[in-house]
Amino acid sequence: MTRRGFVTAVLLLGAAGTAQAQSAPLTLTVFAAADLQMAFGEVKPLFEKAAGVRVTLVTGSTGNLAKQIEHGAPADVFFSANQGFVDDLRAAGAIIPQTRALYAQGRLVLAAPRKSAVAVRELTDLLKPEVRRVAIANPAHAPYGRAAQEALERAGLWERVRSKLVYGENIRHALQFVETGAVEAGIIALSVADVPGITHVPVDPTLHAPLNQVAAVVKRSARPELGAAFIQFVNGPEGRPIMKRYGFLLPGEF
Repeated sequence: MTRRGFVTAVLLLGAAGTAQAQSAPLTLTVFAAADLQMAFGEVKPLFEKAAGVRVTLVTGSTGNLAKQIEHGAPADVFFSANQGFVDDLRAAGAIIPQTRALYAQGRLVLAAPRKSAVAVRELTDLLKPEVRRVAIANPAHAPYGRAAQEALERAGLWERVRSKLVYGENIRHALQFVETGAVEAGIIALSVADVPGITHVPVDPTLHAPLNQVAAVVKRSARPELGAAFIQFVNGPEGRPIMKRYGFLLPGEF
């Protein structure tokens, strides 16, 4: 959708909902993977201003959010950290197929508390005896945790590091373990790693499957046009610079 198309869609939405809007503003509930919390914290107010709507942002692990959507959670649009979860929802008839859109590719980093006395600059450093605990998001339902496991497996380190692992509920939870010094290291998303309390280095992206991130409008949404407009906003001239600043690769760059 072009910028003109986005504006037209918003105007049509506004006209269709004028009577309702006189008593209450239009609302949109966005379910988004936890790696998007910082970036969408900036996108959200820009979209609200442009579209004249109130956005409720719900973040968490992709797998848990997908399960909630399948079981009837009141989401309008879903931003997944992995395309597989959206494709599973499509197979279950829970999303509008033609709204499925790639919006980013994520990156993993190896992080450590800034004040740590242990040097952690590459994955093999996780074998150091001083590194007693390593945080990752839970691979059972978090794509970044799954990618972290895959990277450790391909590096030949998984079985040797496994006893040190501390699982976060999502990637933001894993970040908190690193920030607070509860662990000596963590494998987290680049998009949440630019915080004062940690240092980080990139993980070789060839060690794991690409973190291709996909969004789609939920079929039961009462405002599917508005959900589609939000996806296009993220992929448009307003959203792309924000996503780029948080370390995502964007469609057309990979």
